[in-house]
Amino acid sequence: MSTTIPKTQRAALVVEHGKDLVIKDDHPVVQPSELKPGECLVKLDVTGVCHSDLNTKLGNWAWNPPLPRVPGHEGVGKVVAVGEGTMNPDVKVGDRVGLKWIAETCLRCEMCRRNEESMCPNQKTHGYRVDGTLQEYCVSWVDHVTLIPDSISSEDACSILCAGLTVWKALKQSNTIPGNWVVVPGAGGGLGHLAVQYANYMGLRVLAIDSGEEKKQLCFKLGAEKFIDFKETQDLVQDVKAATDGLGPHAAIVTAASGKAYEQAVWYLRDRGTLVAVGMPPKDLFNVPIVVIVAKALNIIGSAIGTRQDAIEAVDIAARGKVKCHYDVDKLNSVNSIFDAMHAGKLVGRVIVKY
Repeated sequence: MSTTIPKTQRAALVVEHGKDLVIKDDHPVVQPSELKPGECLVKLDVTGVCHSDLNTKLGNWAWNPPLPRVPGHEGVGKVVAVGEGTMNPDVKVGDRVGLKWIAETCLRCEMCRRNEESMCPNQKTHGYRVDGTLQEYCVSWVDHVTLIPDSISSEDACSILCAGLTVWKALKQSNTIPGNWVVVPGAGGGLGHLAVQYANYMGLRVLAIDSGEEKKQLCFKLGAEKFIDFKETQDLVQDVKAATDGLGPHAAIVTAASGKAYEQAVWYLRDRGTLVAVGMPPKDLFNVPIVVIVAKALNIIGSAIGTRQDAIEAVDIAARGKVKCHYDVDKLNSVNSIFDAMHAGKLVGRVIVKY
C-alpha cells in the first residue's frame, strides 16, 4: 500500500567537508517499489538541526561518511510507503512517526541483546551512514521509528527525538535521586535546555552553566534553581561548590562540546559523584589527574543517544506537557546560516526546519 510519490525532492547535501551545504531541488526520492522489507518511506513535516550535523559538515568525525550525504537525524512526518514483505504490523501508511539518529540496528548482537542498541556494531545512522532528514522524503526502518502521540505537535516532538532522548538517557544514568543537585554545563543550548527540564521532572535541583542574559533567563524559566555565567565567574569550580551546599553537585550532565567543561566537572563534583559525558568536542582530550578520580571515587559514564524505549519515554513526557523544546522555525534554504550561528555558539535552544 502506498500513495503517489514524486520522483524528486528538495534536499540539503554535504558535498565537501568544510563547505556550505548544497541545496538541490531535484534530489531523487526512493520509490515504494525500491523499499526493502522492513523499510518505510516518510514524508517529513519538520526536521531538527543538531550539532552532530555540523560535525558531519565540517568533517570532524574520526570516520567521516562518504560524500555526498544528506545530514539530519531528528524528523517527524507521515509514513507514505512500507516495503513489501515487511513483517512488523505496528507501523503502517498514514502513521505519524519520528526518525532518530539510529535508523536501524541488527537486534541480534550482544549489545542489542543487552538493550544497548546505540552500541550495535551493525547500526545504520541517519545523516551519517544513510541519508538523513534534511530532505522532504526519508527512508527509515519500521522497527526503529517512534510513533508520535496526537497530543504533541510535530514541531514540539522533533528535537525530543535526538536532544531530548539523549539527555533523558543521560539523566537516567546519573545515579541521582530526587533532591540531589545536578549541574548542566551548556544549559542554554539545544541539549542543555532540555536536560534542565527533564532533571526538574525527575525532582532534581538544577544548577545551570552557560553565558549570556538570554540563556540565563531561559534556564530559570525552565526550572533551574541557580545559574553561573562561565564567562563572568572568576573561579567556576568554587562557585559551583558554593552553590551546591558547599560539597558540589551529585552529578554533572555535560552537554557542552568543551573539554574544559569536562575537566572542571571532575574538580567540582562531590565525592562519589557522577559525570555523564554527552557533549562531543571532536578533538579535545580529557586531561585530569587520575588520583583525583580515584580519591573522590567518581563515576564517569559515556552516554550515547538512547534506546527505542528511552525514545518512547522521552516523547511521552513531552507529550504530557512536562518538557517543551525551545526552538525557532526556519526553512531549508537557511540551513547554512543556521550552521554558522551554531558554530558561533549563538543559538538559544534549537532550530527546526519546516517543509
